[in-house]
Amino acid sequence: MYTDDNFMVVNKLLNGSQLSKLHTFEIAARHCSFVLAADELAITASAVSHRISSLEQELGFKLFQRFHRKIELTCEGKRLFWTIKSTLEHLNQEILEIKNQELSGNLTIYSRPTFTQCWLVPKLADFNQLYPSINLNILVGNENVNFRGYGIDLAIYFDDIISNELSHQYLMSEYITPVCSPQYAEKHDLMGNIDNLRYCTLLHDKQAWSYDSDTKEWNTWAEHFDITLEPSQKCIVFDRSDLAAVAAIHHAGVAMGRKNMIWEKIENNELVAPFPNTEVLCKQYYYTCTLPQQQNEKVNAFIQWLKSTIDE
Repeated sequence: MYTDDNFMVVNKLLNGSQLSKLHTFEIAARHCSFVLAADELAITASAVSHRISSLEQELGFKLFQRFHRKIELTCEGKRLFWTIKSTLEHLNQEILEIKNQELSGNLTIYSRPTFTQCWLVPKLADFNQLYPSINLNILVGNENVNFRGYGIDLAIYFDDIISNELSHQYLMSEYITPVCSPQYAEKHDLMGNIDNLRYCTLLHDKQAWSYDSDTKEWNTWAEHFDITLEPSQKCIVFDRSDLAAVAAIHHAGVAMGRKNMIWEKIENNELVAPFPNTEVLCKQYYYTCTLPQQQNEKVNAFIQWLKSTIDE
C-alpha cells in the first residue's frame, strides 16, 4: 500500500544530499567495489558503505548484495544504475552542445585520398561526438586547390611545398618501406632477401606527394639504400597509395607503404615489411593549411581535434 510515508520519501529523493549519495552509488556500481569507489572519491571505504546504506534506507530497497570481500548489484540496483548512467550521458551531451553552440554549421575539408581513407575517415565518429553541430563535407583529390573558388575551409596535404599565402600547421612526418602480403613474400622468397625484389611487380603511387610524382617514391627509397630498380621491371600504377596497399594485400606485388597509413595492416598480418630496417623518412610531411582570414573557431577546433588523433 502506498502510504504518506512513501510519499514523503519520494518527495525527498532529489535534494542535494540525495544527489550526492546517488553520485557515490554510480561510482560504486560502476566499479562494483566500495574500495575502488573510495579511491575515486578520495574518501574511506567505510564512508562509501555508510552513504550507500543511508541511500538504501531512504529509497526503501536494497542496491547491493553484500558478500565476504565482494558486492553485487541487486535487480533494483541494476535498474537504478543504468538510469543514472543514461541520465549522466544525456547531461554530458547537453553540456557539450551548450559549450559548443558557437561551433555549428558546415565545414568543408579537402584532403589527400590516402590520408582521408586510412586516417581521417576511421576517426570521424569521435569528431562528430565532440562537435555534433558541425556538418562536415569531405572532398578528396591530389591537386592543390583554390580555396576561394571551391568553398574549402581547410586542406590536408602531404608534400613539402608550402604556399606563403596560406596558414599552415604541421601534423606529422611519414616513413616509407616496401610491403606485400605474407603469401607474396613467401612465394618470392622476400623475407630478408632484398635482391629478390628485382623479380617482383612494383606497385606505384604516381601521385605520392605531387600531381606528377611518377616513380619518385620508389626511387627515393631505392637511392637511399643504393638499390637499382630496373627500368623494365613490371609495375602497376595507381594515383593513390592506399590502392597500392590494397593491391599488395591481394598479392599483386610489392607496394611502397606509408608507415602511418598501413601499420594496422601490418599488425593484423595483412601486410608484411619483408626487408628489416629499410624505413626511409620522407622529406614530405602531413600538414593543414587554410586562408588566414578563414581560420575561425570551427577550423581551429578541427585542427586541434586532428592533432589529438595523432598524439594518441
